[in-house]
Amino acid sequence: MSKIKAAVVGYGNIGKYVLEALEAAPDFEIMGVVRRDATQVPQALKAYKVVTDIAALGKVDVAILCTPSRKVEAFAEPLLAQGINTVDSFDIHTQVAEVRAHLGEVARQHGAVSIMSAGWDPGSDSVVRALLEACAPKGLTYTNFGPGMSMGHTVAVKAVEGVKAALSMTIPTGTGIHRRMVYVELKEGYAFNQVADTIKNDPYFVHDETHVMQVQSVDALLDMGHGVNLTRKGVSGKTQNQLFEFNMKINNPALTGQILVSVARASMLQQPGCYTMIEIPMIDLLAGDRTELVRQLV
Repeated sequence: MSKIKAAVVGYGNIGKYVLEALEAAPDFEIMGVVRRDATQVPQALKAYKVVTDIAALGKVDVAILCTPSRKVEAFAEPLLAQGINTVDSFDIHTQVAEVRAHLGEVARQHGAVSIMSAGWDPGSDSVVRALLEACAPKGLTYTNFGPGMSMGHTVAVKAVEGVKAALSMTIPTGTGIHRRMVYVELKEGYAFNQVADTIKNDPYFVHDETHVMQVQSVDALLDMGHGVNLTRKGVSGKTQNQLFEFNMKINNPALTGQILVSVARASMLQQPGCYTMIEIPMIDLLAGDRTELVRQLV
């Protein structure tokens, strides 16, 4: 059986772990890595073709986008227009429906598939929330993140003018409410108060209690561990007081990278359009014979 030809677009924290997950997957062929600068190739990429234009890689079935959420559409649209499937970990919850509609239109026009918001939240946590709601259609679900590093929020802070390095920590306070603890190193000549105000007014932070602190070394604080506690209390049929709880502690970019590879596999089995993880069959995420997977998992 022919392998899925995949390209990694971007090579930051997520890109490194996507490459590891692809290397471990039995059904993928790594066509290469797309970077802004293909002249500076780190040792970890010496075995792969590194280019600035995906066309230089030849036939690619799926492009795994390891880009900031705010750049996903700009990267995905031209790839979908070339008939290349895309997957991404877009994590701005309030914009998912809008981006899904836009990328869906482009994907259908060109016979391609986009699977978006395929990280761990949104992503795998979305699947858990959907399952718990199916178990108890009436009720409340609380998603409590952390304590841990939020990659999306950290990337957003790094994009603020004057920020040299950053770390955004998510601290759960209960019932789905979170505190953001942001640590920044500043570039020379920038005023801390002005930078802090910009961060607090960014859409990533404006709805949460956010504290910004200047530090000498962000690297001395860095830990990519994260976690989530999902709780749903609700009603099954007419029976009250059903209580479900899901917990996990993770390395954030490693899990995101693995999920991106799994949905890249699933993208090959969908009809043209754009999907989130709750819209695709779970079995499509898995490598192997479907009958054997049913025997093993059902």
